[in-house]
Amino acid sequence: MDASVRPEEAPPVLGHAEIRSIIFGIMLAMLLAALDQTIVATALPTIGADLNDFTNLSWVVTAYLLASTAVTPLYGKLSDIHGRGVMMTGAIIMFTLGSIACALAPSMLVLILARGLQGLGGGGLISLAQTIIADIIPPRERGRYQAQIASVFAASSIAGPVLGGVMAQHLDWSMIFWINLPLGLGAFLMIRKIMGRLPRHERPHKLDLPGALLLIVSAVCLMLALSWGGVSYPWASIEVIGLLVIAGIGSVVFVWRMRTTSEPFLPLDMMSNQVVATGIAAAFFMYGLMIALTIVTPLYFESSWHLSSSAAGLALIPQMAGTVAGAISSGRAMARLKNYKLPALVGSVASTICLAVMATLPAGGSQGLQIGLLTIASIGMGTVFPLSTVAIQNAVPPHQLGTVTGAANFFRALGGALFVSVLGAVLLGTIGSGEAGDMSALTANAAPALLLYAFHLVFGTAAAVSLLGTLCVFAMRQLPLRASVQHNAELSLVE
Repeated sequence: MDASVRPEEAPPVLGHAEIRSIIFGIMLAMLLAALDQTIVATALPTIGADLNDFTNLSWVVTAYLLASTAVTPLYGKLSDIHGRGVMMTGAIIMFTLGSIACALAPSMLVLILARGLQGLGGGGLISLAQTIIADIIPPRERGRYQAQIASVFAASSIAGPVLGGVMAQHLDWSMIFWINLPLGLGAFLMIRKIMGRLPRHERPHKLDLPGALLLIVSAVCLMLALSWGGVSYPWASIEVIGLLVIAGIGSVVFVWRMRTTSEPFLPLDMMSNQVVATGIAAAFFMYGLMIALTIVTPLYFESSWHLSSSAAGLALIPQMAGTVAGAISSGRAMARLKNYKLPALVGSVASTICLAVMATLPAGGSQGLQIGLLTIASIGMGTVFPLSTVAIQNAVPPHQLGTVTGAANFFRALGGALFVSVLGAVLLGTIGSGEAGDMSALTANAAPALLLYAFHLVFGTAAAVSLLGTLCVFAMRQLPLRASVQHNAELSLVE
């Protein structure tokens, strides 16, 4: 072992009550980030009317998404250097300050900037929570806790739009941001209380600032291009192409930086690890597809079934619940099965088959059958989430847990942005719209036969993406899950 590397102290032994306290605290922190992603959408029309600006309204969502995605891997790396507790505390404080600024915003510009500040804090909440779980829970038992994380997202996806609409209509839209204060205070107090009990795995690290900036610039340009393409600007516009070129050049330079610097922002040995590479790829495809389908299927319900927006939202609930059910069942099975990949492999195959069937159903088919197929597909996608997170964390030493978890969440978010754009481009390209525009408005005016054909192609593309995710799960090496956190630390010392 290199003499410059300080040996890690044995992790403190935590009792069941302390673990429950830690889990509750970090789940509260995660609820902050998860709820904020869903509660704003239904309040946007009220916000636009009150601030007298509908033109820039989409930036209320985009600013948060860009900021949170860009800084996610940075939080992971910094937590490996300075510890999880201090970074989680900082993220909560920044998110809460951003929420206050949003609630008090007198104009759309100030609100957008405040949402960016919120995103800078929110980007660390989810990945740091997953990393802290990895610090205190053995990999063999970790899947069931990852399932609890899925339940937080399910609750926020259902409650968020309802709360946002009620607060905007009957109270004031600023309440959707003020509600973050008691949640943030509770999470802050919980994290501060248990911060000293969290294991520490610091080693003498250097932050590769040029590498971090290259990754952030490339990610922001890519996500802007994916957000604007086909909506604000045509895909062939100079704005979208220019952003894609900058993102491509930045990515090439970032990879060169990874290969040449002594301690890259994302370590090359970690990213070339077979389990890490295939696990992140599986999550990239499956998580991205899940996000894309939550955007596309309500359009399908509204345009093909002629449901109202609220009815389409209700029809989406089984799909969202299916994702949680899949994650919970897969996470629990990981603690009992030696072949712990099996649930995710079966689930991802089932997801591919169901989406392929959706691509062949004739017009006027049973709505119950289609909801059932989409629900089974969602269950299958959900089974992959605990596997990918636990497997990649199990494949790296403790001093890289934050970095690898941050990288995984970063690529998940990129997958969401990419596949929303891919499915949207397939849909709008098929119905003959070469111009930019809102998907819901354009699909409402399409001929029924052409619209059915377009959605067949959309679900066929979704099946192809699901198949790619399935192949990644199949290719992933199945390392034995470590039985204790102590054993986890001891293995890192051998390396």
